Amino acid sequence: MSRDILLSTAYLPPVEYFALIAGFPGLLIEKEENYTKQSYRNRCYILSAHGPLLLSVPAMIGYSHKTIIKDIRIDYTKRWQQVHLRALSAAYMASPYFEFYFGELEAVITKRHNFLFDLNSELTEILLKMLKLDRKPVYTSEFIPVDTRKNDYRYRLTPKKNSGYSAREYTQVFEYQGPFAGNLSIVDLIFNMGPDSVRYL
Repeated sequence: MSRDILLSTAYLPPVEYFALIAGFPGLLIEKEENYTKQSYRNRCYILSAHGPLLLSVPAMIGYSHKTIIKDIRIDYTKRWQQVHLRALSAAYMASPYFEFYFGELEAVITKRHNFLFDLNSELTEILLKMLKLDRKPVYTSEFIPVDTRKNDYRYRLTPKKNSGYSAREYTQVFEYQGPFAGNLSIVDLIFNMGPDSVRYL
């Protein structure tokens, strides 16, 4: 267990998420924690023509914020799938590897997953395959208390604060419009660097 990294579930996670995975032989993903709002669990950032763009999967939370992450349902009263797919196309259609990878991601996002955790898990496993990272996620069967094990990054990776991760620059579609945007969703790296993405990690 000490050689596994412990991460939260995440929607099209940032580059740092996969850089951490690449550094450990085992991958453990938390399935029993309470849902955390405004986190990578249901959101990601891509690079649009106007700068970093937030994409968020709407979650049905209800009145209680004590819902276990595996029980969080996706809110399909909002047209989030169409919005996300249009945004990804607009952002990355001109990237070198868009046509090689977009179809698989589109197929998963288009599916009607009832639960956020299932959507995230399917996307993460496809992203690991795209990156050629030989890791098979294992999911927790009970909540692991904070500070009880090594390599616990569940609450260190958050869009609310800088983790200290230093992203090396690579060519981006809209790089001419501003400085390099680091640690975006892993799809930014994959669409721009393709098979070389794993070496970047």
